[in-house]
Amino acid sequence: MVRAKVVIRNLTGLHLRPAGVLCNKAILYKSRIQFQTNTTTANAKSVLSVLGACVKSGDEIEFICEGEDEQEALDSMIKVVEDGLGE
Repeated sequence: MVRAKVVIRNLTGLHLRPAGVLCNKAILYKSRIQFQTNTTTANAKSVLSVLGACVKSGDEIEFICEGEDEQEALDSMIKVVEDGLGE
């Protein structure tokens, strides 16, 4: 299991479009990919789960990846967030 924290910098947080970008990236990996924010844990492969986490701009989330390609998945999740999630 690998973990890393990242801050959401999109002005609108994880609304539908960036949540979709995040999920589309996550489903490319075999590992289980989740993130935590405050007291919420979300499945990064589920748009409804990501939206349900209510992540706002400036929130810090921690990705948790577990599986055979966990490090590659974690690096990819961090990069997609740092690149702005398509916005």
